[in-house]
Amino acid sequence: MLQSLLFCIILLSPSIVLSLDVLNDDVLGLIVFKAGVHDPKAKLVSWNDSDDNPCYWIGVKCDPMSNRVIELVLDGFSLSGQVSRGLLRLQFLQNLSLSNNNFSGSINPDFAHLWSLQSIDLSGNSLSGSIPNELFQQCGALKFVSFANNGHLTGEIPDSLCSCMTLETVNFSSNKLSGRLPAKIWSLSGLKYFDLSNNLLQGEIPGGIGSMYSLRVISLRRNSFTGLLPEDIGDCLQLQSIDFSENSFSGILPDSMQKLNMSTSLSLRGNLLSGEIPYWIGQMQSLKSLDLSLNQLFGRIPTSIGTLQSLTELNLSSNGFTGGLPESIVNCVNLLSMDFSQNDLRGNMPSWLFKLGLHRFSLSGNQFTGTIKFPSFSLTGFSYQTLQFMDLSSNGLSGIIPSEIGDFSGLQYLNMSSNSLIGAIPASIGKLNAVRVIDLSYNRLNGSIPMEIVEAVSMRELRLEKNFLTGKIPSQIKSCTSLTVLILSENSLMGPIPASLANLTDLQIVDLSRNNLSGSLPKELPNLSHLLSFNISDNQLEGELPVGGFFNSIPLSSVSGNPSLCGSIFNRTCPAVHPKPIVLNPNSSNSIGSSLSPNLRHKKLVLSVSSLIAVSAAAFIFIGVVAVTILNFHVRHSASRSAAPLAFSGKDDLSQSPISDSDYGKLVMFSGDTEFRPGAHALLNKDCELGRGGFGAVYRTNLPSGRSVAIKKLTISSLIKSQEDFEREVKKLGKIRHPNLVSLEGYYWTPSLQLLITEYVSGGNLYDLLHKDSTGCCRLSWHQRFDIIVGMAKGLAHLHRMSVIHYNLKSTNVLLDSFGEPKVGDFGLVRLLPMLDRYLLSSKIQSALGYVAPEFACRTVKITEKSDVYGFGILVLEIVTGRKPVEYMEDDVVVLCDMVRGALGEGKVEDCIDRRLQGNFPAEEAVPVVKLGLICSSQVPSNRPDMVEVINILELIKCPSEGKDEQE
Repeated sequence: MLQSLLFCIILLSPSIVLSLDVLNDDVLGLIVFKAGVHDPKAKLVSWNDSDDNPCYWIGVKCDPMSNRVIELVLDGFSLSGQVSRGLLRLQFLQNLSLSNNNFSGSINPDFAHLWSLQSIDLSGNSLSGSIPNELFQQCGALKFVSFANNGHLTGEIPDSLCSCMTLETVNFSSNKLSGRLPAKIWSLSGLKYFDLSNNLLQGEIPGGIGSMYSLRVISLRRNSFTGLLPEDIGDCLQLQSIDFSENSFSGILPDSMQKLNMSTSLSLRGNLLSGEIPYWIGQMQSLKSLDLSLNQLFGRIPTSIGTLQSLTELNLSSNGFTGGLPESIVNCVNLLSMDFSQNDLRGNMPSWLFKLGLHRFSLSGNQFTGTIKFPSFSLTGFSYQTLQFMDLSSNGLSGIIPSEIGDFSGLQYLNMSSNSLIGAIPASIGKLNAVRVIDLSYNRLNGSIPMEIVEAVSMRELRLEKNFLTGKIPSQIKSCTSLTVLILSENSLMGPIPASLANLTDLQIVDLSRNNLSGSLPKELPNLSHLLSFNISDNQLEGELPVGGFFNSIPLSSVSGNPSLCGSIFNRTCPAVHPKPIVLNPNSSNSIGSSLSPNLRHKKLVLSVSSLIAVSAAAFIFIGVVAVTILNFHVRHSASRSAAPLAFSGKDDLSQSPISDSDYGKLVMFSGDTEFRPGAHALLNKDCELGRGGFGAVYRTNLPSGRSVAIKKLTISSLIKSQEDFEREVKKLGKIRHPNLVSLEGYYWTPSLQLLITEYVSGGNLYDLLHKDSTGCCRLSWHQRFDIIVGMAKGLAHLHRMSVIHYNLKSTNVLLDSFGEPKVGDFGLVRLLPMLDRYLLSSKIQSALGYVAPEFACRTVKITEKSDVYGFGILVLEIVTGRKPVEYMEDDVVVLCDMVRGALGEGKVEDCIDRRLQGNFPAEEAVPVVKLGLICSSQVPSNRPDMVEVINILELIKCPSEGKDEQE
């Protein structure tokens, strides 16, 4: 330990004699580095400070001639701590790789002094702060730099990067870098690999990318870039992979792209691109993956796609394509995955599709008609066994399900729901030994559930609701031991619920509602320890409800409509069942009456008369109860005809409700999570509720992948004009993507129920952080508040660029993610309500009191984006002062903007700053921010700046590093 301390002192005090023969620079630097890290797996145990030759230490490589360290590779060693200055001793180091550890702290700019350094990889750590500008000012021989997947690196990309002409690989992906790309970024003429994906970058792509003749891979995925795609990108003739997905690029595909003959991957998913797919797409002969999904493309799919014989993945989903599928696609002989879902394609179901030997395909959400025909493969040489994922849902397909479906032995996901299929479920479906999901719901299938279906032993979800199925639930269902979801509701199934159902210990969702099931419930059902929902409503079940487990708190709506069920949940006890008396008659030849004494016979006669009276009274009461029950059931049944397949009970449960044949629900997930069904997980009671607002309640649930989403149940059904209007506006909102906006991921529609599915933001809302702090301490530093204001401004500016007015801006609608990044939610809901005038709107957003612009009260003044700017101004004042927009005192009402404006006039604006900051804020930032909030909340709309101007003002206000407060 003493020797290690000596090393540290020597390192930190260069004036101390360094010429000690027992120490060389490489050993010294490595030992000091080791002393500053935590090594839980003892990976560096071979690093011994008594050893004067480090060349045999793990992760170290030396030059064989000079014995100096040239490589340090410690990837995935589980090391933590900070990357110490000791490494600066390794003056001959060429390759430094510390990836996939847990190093923290900032990036040391002095790495620039390692003149021999060619590669530095610090990816997959927990580094924070900005990328130092000094690092690239004298980059020597540096060719490779990666700071990817740190998550906490912030600030802009340093301009000095553009002067590092030796660079070949730059990877800054998966951080929180912001701002625009440096104007001279394309001066890096030797750059081959460029990845800035998953950051907060914005603005347009600088011109000049066409000069990047060496560029092979470029990824700008998941940022907020805008404008047109670079017109000269086709001059990058070496480009092999292009990923500009999940931004806000607009316009058409530039014609120069047709020159990219070496490109194997092109992903433009999730932008605002429009126009038709150009015919020249067929000239990109090397393409293996083409993803143009989630855009605003339209027209017919060009037949030239059939010339892309190298293509393995094709995704054109969620656009506006019309016409039929070009049969030329059969020439794409290497195609494995194809997705044309959520378009307006029509025509007969193309049977040639099955000749492609695909692994996955989806035609969901189109207008295909006709019958499903599987070609005979015995003569073609193709195999059924390759297909793993088939989604034909939400079309107009008719006819029967071909029995050949069982030959798709490799199928894992089968969805034919929401069509007009008829006939029986083929018994061959039991041959699908690998299938995990079978969804045949919302069709016109009849007959019984085939016994053979239980042979699909890998099945996790079985959905057969809303058909005309009869017969019993097969007791052999117990063979499907992996089953987690069983939905058989709204059929005509009869008989008892099989006791073997209790053997399916993984069951989470069971819905047997609206059938003709009878008998008592198996007593073993409480053994199902993973149950989240068990709906048996509207059947003919009887007897006592099981006790224990999930059934102790089962919602009443899940068991209602069974008049003969009893138990505590119904507030009626079950009738006692007494054993029949045993009569011992020693005189077997005589009747029971003759063996009794006269007195006993008299008592029996009296008892019989009394019993007769009691029985008659009971029968009369029973007839009355049955009559009332039938009337109640009839009223309930009639009222429920217009209800949706999913509805909330009085306890806000998401459960099945009766619907008409034409009124089944429609689920659309923009992200492609086709296995998700609303209500299938956690929307069971108020414990799932996150909050309520003027437009509805919000609940949390999980997708099958485990990722959480939020579901807003809209309470405005009567105001929505039509399904067409609703879906058109929701799809527009679903295309709006920005790091500071809550993403809309899908929706669910019925005439009486609408659900919006959004990303779940885990950090809570801004209102709670500002006003519900029971500890009395400050949970938000000044720096955090400033960043929240900037983030809100950027999110609103993006909304306004998309011609969307928020209308309902308030602190409860500003959410914070796990990194403290703000996300504005609940935007654009008014677009769903074409019947809503501003007076009714005011009543819906009355919870936003204090944020609402004064022009809402005047019918003659147009509502514009400036109304959002007013609400933003109030939010700024709320964040800075920590006070609510309107506060009700004992004998007074304090309006925040009036109070602050008065303090400004008296020169006491600093007195308005949140006292919990205790002076830990830079006045040179705080005061201008307050003034900006007052300007934004001007009574006259024309006096308010637009949000782009607000962002520019905030950038001018922002102070350098001395503005940091003590709390950070």
